[in-house]
Amino acid sequence: MKSIPFLCRLASLGLMVFVIAGCASSTSQSQNRSEPIPVIFDADIGDDIDDTWALGFLLRCPELDLKLVVGDNGKPEYRAKLLAKFLEVAGRSDVPVGIGLDVYPKKSQRQAAWLKDYDLTKYPGKVHTDGVQAIIDTVMKSPRPVTIIAVGPVQNLAEALKREPRIAQRARFVGMHGSVRVGYANDPKISAEYNVKIDPKTCQEVFKAPWDMTITPLDTCDKIGLGGEKYQRVFQSKDPIAQAIIENYRVWAIARGMGSPDAFPTRSTTLFDAVAVYLAFSQDWCGMETIGIRVTDDGLTIEDPNAKKMNVAMTWKNLAALEDLLVERLTNGK
Repeated sequence: MKSIPFLCRLASLGLMVFVIAGCASSTSQSQNRSEPIPVIFDADIGDDIDDTWALGFLLRCPELDLKLVVGDNGKPEYRAKLLAKFLEVAGRSDVPVGIGLDVYPKKSQRQAAWLKDYDLTKYPGKVHTDGVQAIIDTVMKSPRPVTIIAVGPVQNLAEALKREPRIAQRARFVGMHGSVRVGYANDPKISAEYNVKIDPKTCQEVFKAPWDMTITPLDTCDKIGLGGEKYQRVFQSKDPIAQAIIENYRVWAIARGMGSPDAFPTRSTTLFDAVAVYLAFSQDWCGMETIGIRVTDDGLTIEDPNAKKMNVAMTWKNLAALEDLLVERLTNGK
């Protein structure tokens, strides 16, 4: 008769061990899911100001672990200096800077006044003279899949794929590219979006690569910007990242002929690239569709059921929430 209580206690003990093990497993999985995503930021920073806002946002996203930044679309030294100084101001000189390909040289350097006499050789962190190889090495040596946030024309990535095609199997592409059903300024006619039309053939190569792809086309990224109180919070913030963004915005606006040094815009420009940063860690606030996208020779991104399928942010579920998040992170409570 004593064996029955003993068996009951044994069964209870076994159940307890099972529950504890299950909880430990669940906790472990939760911790794994919460690990920051390793990312590379490939950007044509220094042309439009939205890349600078996006970099500031990226640096404040705990969901993302920035492993490398590389300048895209030519003007390699100018872009590398801009990336390096911004990282240094942000206290993130642990992030390596890659010098991108010297393609499509342009004279315009709208944020050059912020750089003044900045010496790239004195950047406290690592500077890779071959940014393309740095992309390859970062992806291939990473123990976890890397997300490449591409917010410019993709010459660096096309060259990286040419040198080492296997990066597409070890990386995920998240980009700000294209116009699927809506063009600039909500035009019902699609546009040849800048990041695609600059070099359509290069974009075709990157879009056909066998990596998982997520993009924000003009359908969503052309709708985000900060005005009113939201903009003023960033404008008046004492946070070093927010201040660096506003300083760059000021010199960029002057270079664009948008006003005198004493005048200043009262809202941001369209912050296209910030959406790609968000999509690197969440899609909750976007209406996503799986769409075959074909890049035409004249830079259009056409829906084609026979083309490579990708995740496309087509609509907004909660654009205001992303704007609020952007403000909170850029100001960091300051």
